[in-house]
Parts: sequence; structure tokens; C-alpha cells
Amino acid sequence: MSAPSALARRAFRDARTRTIAFGYLFAAYAYIQPVGYRHAYPTLSDRLAFAHSFASNDALRLFYGYPYSPLTVSGYSAWRVGGTLAILAAVFGLLAAVRALRSEEDTGRMELILAGAVGRRTMYLSAMSAITAGTLILWLAESVGFIAGGLSAGGSAYLALASVSVVPVYVGVGALASQLAPTRRIALELGSAVVGLSLLLRVIADTSSGAGWLRWATPLGWTEELRPFTGAHPVVLLLPAVASVLLLVLAARIAAGRDIGTGVLPARDSAPPRLRLLSSPTAQALRTERGSLIAWTSSVAAFAFILGMVSTSVSSAGISKSVQREIAKLGSVSIETPAGYLAFVFIFFILAVSLFACAQIAAARHEEADEQLETLLSQPVSRHGWLGGRLLLATFATGALSLTAGLLTWAGAASQGVSISLPRMLEAGANCLPVSLLFGGVAALAYAIVPRASAGIAYGLVTVTFLWQLTGSVLGAPKWLVNLTPFAHVGLVPAQHFRAEAAVIMLGIAVSSALAATWIFQRRDLTGP
Repeated sequence: MSAPSALARRAFRDARTRTIAFGYLFAAYAYIQPVGYRHAYPTLSDRLAFAHSFASNDALRLFYGYPYSPLTVSGYSAWRVGGTLAILAAVFGLLAAVRALRSEEDTGRMELILAGAVGRRTMYLSAMSAITAGTLILWLAESVGFIAGGLSAGGSAYLALASVSVVPVYVGVGALASQLAPTRRIALELGSAVVGLSLLLRVIADTSSGAGWLRWATPLGWTEELRPFTGAHPVVLLLPAVASVLLLVLAARIAAGRDIGTGVLPARDSAPPRLRLLSSPTAQALRTERGSLIAWTSSVAAFAFILGMVSTSVSSAGISKSVQREIAKLGSVSIETPAGYLAFVFIFFILAVSLFACAQIAAARHEEADEQLETLLSQPVSRHGWLGGRLLLATFATGALSLTAGLLTWAGAASQGVSISLPRMLEAGANCLPVSLLFGGVAALAYAIVPRASAGIAYGLVTVTFLWQLTGSVLGAPKWLVNLTPFAHVGLVPAQHFRAEAAVIMLGIAVSSALAATWIFQRRDLTGP
């Protein structure tokens, strides 16, 4: 077997867990949308009511993009799937590129490979070949999901292509970030900032009058302009093709001219010494995580403010009874008022804060995998003190993020003259804590037991339970089965009362899981990458 082929196979094998997880997610989501639409809106009158009240709402475009043909099953599927899976495809591309390039350098594997008869160009092309194979799997999984849901084969293939067309662009973004950044962490932060900016531009284009031209400024907007099932514009595929080629070529040229293990941006270890936040392991963790905390807080704050602003668009929408019934299945609230809409969409903030909690545990795992923890524990630092401090930091950061969401949502709504209580919106923010801390505790337990697989377990559990919350009721699943997800036991404040009993149970599970994780972590060996 040739060296390029062997390297590509190894890179593909290393990424198989992530690829399979995304593949299942794409297939399931693609299948659920057409099936759920037929079930929810079986008649033309139901679909007309949906189109006139729900699909034309700015508050919904914020999440799914602009609906070009919501009266048909295919047009609805293109709207609901295209906007959502394009974002996930962007995340997949970024993670794949950083994992295949920057992570290989940080762990020293790339240096070992290049010490043999393999050049940088071969290594780079092999990584891109493996990512291409993974992208094809996503396209195939999504196409199969649409076809199984009753859509035409040709249209399904094109819609899936529109969704995954952003993957090579963000692979290019991740590849370039991997050359600029001196570490994997900074590369992910740079790439995530680009993804966030792309999403913000798409949101402004879809919700602001006269700003539709901004779709042409973001790859997530190009996906919409491809118009699957609604007057296809395949020529738009030239944009992601050209952008990805330019980014990948630029990244390759930078890679060829720099030393392994470095980046174009200066590394922190070469900066002048700064001793702030080095008084304890927990303070040092805060110092390490502060960039990530600022990025998460800024993103949530911006999104919350926009949500508050567009909440006024639902007050006079005249939501039909059929739509109300379907929304009630998801959250048991009416979205015909700004307060009801904000209560409903706050479930997405619960998702975001839950992912943040998992990210904090993943950061602890990276510290161990990078062998920093081994050095730290050689000092007079206890294992339970280190992990306990990490969990305490994650708890306080999760609380701050939750309250930020509530505060900025209120500010956005108040800026548009919406009369809504600040204490109730802060309560809505605090309502994110029970579920997010539950997932954080489970993530910590997974880290203590199976450290290498802990990130996949944590993120996968959050994603699966959230998707089940969105789709279980719509598909007519039994109530006891729908209630298996923690999201089903959240009182959607401010439209509903806070469910104290469920919150206490979830917090109890979180605390028990954290204590068990600390006990198990004290008794296991440290593990590498």
C-alpha cells in the first residue's frame, strides 16, 4: 500500500466516530422533516395557515433561514433542513480540518511521520482525501434520509449537496486556522469565530428588510441561494468551490514555509511572563479558559439580543390553531405573544449552555491528554482538588452564561418596546442551569470512567436528547418515551412556572455524578491522547 493511501486510511479511521455520529444525525434529521410535515399539516388549508403565519415570521427565519416554498413537503424540507444542517456541516468541516492538521502537530505524530519518506504535501493531501471521504458519507446519509422520507431521489441528492457544500469551505477555514494558530485550541477558537460571523450575517440577511444581499457574503447564505426544490440555482456551487480552493491552497503554502509545532501567530509561551491567575489550579484553569468564556458569552449575548428584538414579530402573526397544536406538543406554550415565543426559543439556549458545560469537561480532558495535568499533579495538588476546581469553575461559568442569555434577551425585547419582566427573564436564564449541569455532571462521570470517549459521549447525549425533544412528539411517540429526555421536564419560563421538583432531581443527579466522577478519577491512571 502506498504511503498517501495508508495515511488517508489512517486519518479516515481516526475520524470515524465523528463521521458516523454526524452521518446518523444528518440521516435522521433529513428523514424526520418531510415525515413530520405530512403528519402535522395533512391538508392544503393547514399548510396555507402555516405559510401565512408561521413560515413568514422573522423569529423563525432566525433559526432556519428564508422559506421559499413552505406549502410543499419538499419546499418545507429544504427550508427546515438546509438552514440547520448547513450549520452542522460547517462545524463538521472545521473540526475535521483542525483534527487532521493542528492536532496531529500538537501530539507530535506529524513530526514522526515527516521524519520518514513522507513530505508535507503528501501529508496534507492525505488529510484532505480523508475529509473528502467523510463529506461524501454525510451527503449520502442525508440523501438516503430524504429519499426514505418520500422525497424524489434527484431533488434529495441536490438538497443534500446544498447542505454539505459548505463543508469544504470550512475545511479551508480550519486548515488556514491550523497554520495561523500555534495550538489546536486557538485554531478552534479562530475557526469558531468565523462560523459564528457567518451565521450572524445569515441571520441579519434573513430577518432584516433590505439586507438580503448579505446572503452572498456568507457560505451559509450560499446554501439558501442554491434553492433546492424551489427553482435550483446550481451555478451558485461555484462560490463554495472557488472559496474552498483559495483557502486550502493558501493554507498549504503557509504550511510549506513554517516549522512544525509553530504557527504564524506567536505562541503564548514566548510572550512576557504574566503571573496573574496562577494562585491555584482553579485560577489557572480560569486563565486558560478565559478566551473561550469570552467567546461563548459574546456569542450568546448577541444571539439573545437579536432574539429579543425579533420577538415582536410574533405578536400579530395570527398563528393558526393547527400550528399552535404542533408547537404545544414541543413545549406546551403558545407562541402568539412575545413572552410565549421567548419561552419556547429558550430551549435553544438550554441546548447551548448544555454544550458549553460539556465543553468545560472536554477542556479538562485536553489538559490531561496534552500531559499538562501530569506535570501539575507532580506538585502538591490533589486530584480531587483539581477536578473539583474544574467542576466549580464550570458551574459558575454556566450560571454566568445562563443569566447573560436572560438579561440580553430582555434588553433586546425592551429595545423594541416589548413589556416583559426583567426578573422573569433572569429566571428564564437560570432555568437553563438544571439541564446543563445535569449534562455537565454526566460528562464528568464519562471523563472519569472512559476519558478518551468522554467528549463523544457528552456531546452525543446532548444532541440526541435535544433532537428527540424536537421530533418525538411531532412523530406521535408515546408520552413516556418523549419524557425520557431532560428537556421535556423544563418549565418554559416566562410563559410557564419554573418546575422546581424536576430541577431538584436534575441537580441531584448532577451532584451525584460529579461526586462519583471525583471518586473514580482519584483511582484511575492518567491517559494520553
